[in-house]
Amino acid sequence: MRIVSIITAIIVVIGLYLLVFERDALRQVSDGAPVETLVEAATAKDDPSQIKAAPVAAKDENVTEKTPIKVIALKSLAREIDTAVVLRGQTKAARSVDVRAETSGQVTSNPIRKGALVTEGDLMCELDAGTRMANLADTQARLAEAKARVPETEARLDEAKSRLEEATINFTAAEKLAKDGYATETRLASTQATVRAAEAGVATARAGFEATSARIQSAEAAVAASAKEIDRLVMRAPFSGLLESDTAEIGSLLQPGALCGTVIQLDPIKIVGFVSESELPRVELGAPARAALISGQNITGEVTFISRSADQLTRTFTVEIAVPNPDLTISDGQTAEIEIGARGSKAHLLPQSALTLNDQGALGIRAIEADNSALFHEVTLIRDTAQGVWLAGLPEELNVIVVGQEYVNDGILVDPTYREMSQ
Repeated sequence: MRIVSIITAIIVVIGLYLLVFERDALRQVSDGAPVETLVEAATAKDDPSQIKAAPVAAKDENVTEKTPIKVIALKSLAREIDTAVVLRGQTKAARSVDVRAETSGQVTSNPIRKGALVTEGDLMCELDAGTRMANLADTQARLAEAKARVPETEARLDEAKSRLEEATINFTAAEKLAKDGYATETRLASTQATVRAAEAGVATARAGFEATSARIQSAEAAVAASAKEIDRLVMRAPFSGLLESDTAEIGSLLQPGALCGTVIQLDPIKIVGFVSESELPRVELGAPARAALISGQNITGEVTFISRSADQLTRTFTVEIAVPNPDLTISDGQTAEIEIGARGSKAHLLPQSALTLNDQGALGIRAIEADNSALFHEVTLIRDTAQGVWLAGLPEELNVIVVGQEYVNDGILVDPTYREMSQ
């Protein structure tokens, strides 16, 4: 046992000596050089004649440094893919309206409970008419009275015009006779005064006719106001939708502005998201979009609105997507992960393990050039899938190192072994 321990210690010492002092010679032997290389390297330190062989050893070392490094590579060809703009958002009702009272009164209609479906024009709330019907009858009576005075005022105006015409004829005749000396100046002045009196009568009759017309217009306005006040007693659904709240309870008193009920439209429903400035040029009206709700439901639609004014705080732009919702399974306010289809681009599908970083921290891959040297290519990550990552910014065709890329730098020769993507 003692001899075995001594032999083992001697072997360990020799191994350490070779690793520390004769590392280059040991590397040459591992690459195929004869074992005598170790002996020559060990005796060269004591034999000055062996120093001349140093340049040869340096030459062998250079040859060793240029030995290609074995790597595993993948032949990749760029393919056309549909890129998508990904953003977060939430569902929102297409329309939401609070139906409120425009006049005061007591509710006389039975309430409709929240969750009920209403159709455009359905009765939601009705108020007690009170004295409004009597006011309407009064204004209608005043209108009829004003209209009844129209013939009388028209007759007075026509009579005044006839008198003016007669007085004008008499004045003309008297004026001619006075020129020929057959009528006195007194008669001429009398006929002239009659003309002026007739003109005043016409003005008075016209004023009476215009006053009657004004009374008619005032009465018509009063009738319209009374009728509108009666129309305000009935509040109807402005569009077909879903009641989000109970309508006003029967017997309750509503004042102008009081809430009758809230109606929301969920078909179609909108998905509202916010896109960054850099991604905005890729989003177009009518672009297809899909969204995954937090409940697990997947829905599709198209872009219907793109804001042209950025939010002052987030510097993002609002995007709205219309989604059919005939069965009303999508509610207002659900969180959604949105993908908006954008113009396709060419990219390479590569294993995620092929990604690496250069000395500057840029993300990329290392490819094999025509002379079998490695070269780093910076990439843009487009999409991460179960099959691999889609990368853009690369040449149409290239050989990508997928195993061993971390052990080579640009310009290092490699000895590739190619495999298929599925391996």
